[in-house]
Amino acid sequence: MPDKDTDNTVNDKDTQDFTPEMNPPDRDLPAPEGELVGSTGFLRRFLDTPADNTAKTVIVALGLCLVASMVVSAAAVSLRPLQERNAALDKQVNIVEVAGLYEDGVDVAEAFEAFEPHVLELASGEFTDEFDPYEFDDRAAAADLTLSAPLEDDPASIRRQANYVTIYLLRNEDGSLDKVILPVYGYGLWSTLYGFIAVEEDGNTIYGLQFYEHAETPGLGAEVDNPRWKSLWRDKLLRTEDGEGELAITVAKTPPPEGREYHVDALSGATLTSRGVDNLVRFWMSERGFEPFLERVRAGEI
Repeated sequence: MPDKDTDNTVNDKDTQDFTPEMNPPDRDLPAPEGELVGSTGFLRRFLDTPADNTAKTVIVALGLCLVASMVVSAAAVSLRPLQERNAALDKQVNIVEVAGLYEDGVDVAEAFEAFEPHVLELASGEFTDEFDPYEFDDRAAAADLTLSAPLEDDPASIRRQANYVTIYLLRNEDGSLDKVILPVYGYGLWSTLYGFIAVEEDGNTIYGLQFYEHAETPGLGAEVDNPRWKSLWRDKLLRTEDGEGELAITVAKTPPPEGREYHVDALSGATLTSRGVDNLVRFWMSERGFEPFLERVRAGEI
């Protein structure tokens, strides 16, 4: 009898029973050069889609918009503190300038320290300690329903008027009052003009008018920034009879009956902007604006 076959040769049956699962390929091997891993996935199918496919165009456009909006939002958030500091500095520059203290090379922050900020209650003309004058936001107060009131008669077109505003006092070295700087704003032709008017210690003589924000037409309404036109406001009077009479200050082409000391020439070719400036100045210098406070200035109470 022949010996029993003891060799290790794999028979045909074993060969037939062998399956790939018994010896799976090494999945850690790198993909062939030029072949994208997961080539049967969504990304591969998306990249293989023709460039003029509508769905692909929309998805790419939406992706670009999303990335761009994220970049813009991040930039806006990161730059906001710098923008706020610049806005505050520009406001200080205008206060210093309208008071006649600005000149080339001046340290604005140092010059601004000479001013006393106070939060004023318009109706009474009295200062209030309810708010910090260094933190109080006039514009936010005008939009706050609890700190403002709607206007039925609204010549300045501001819709709502804040009950409180921040004003600035400038004093002489002996402590006597030199000037008061009052915030004013109102609508022109295209925009709301924001600025300051400086009034002398007599409470009736204008020292200067300065706008620090507006969007009026360049070369026309924007001439409110022209130094020549701004100089016309110097020494003009608000009221007749040394401040005790009627409000007479006017921005117009011709002087009012009261005389030229109450008149500022209108801007050439900018009738609506000039009318807006006239309306806002007369509104804020009236009894509904700073007149209760200016009465106290004229009485020497400040």
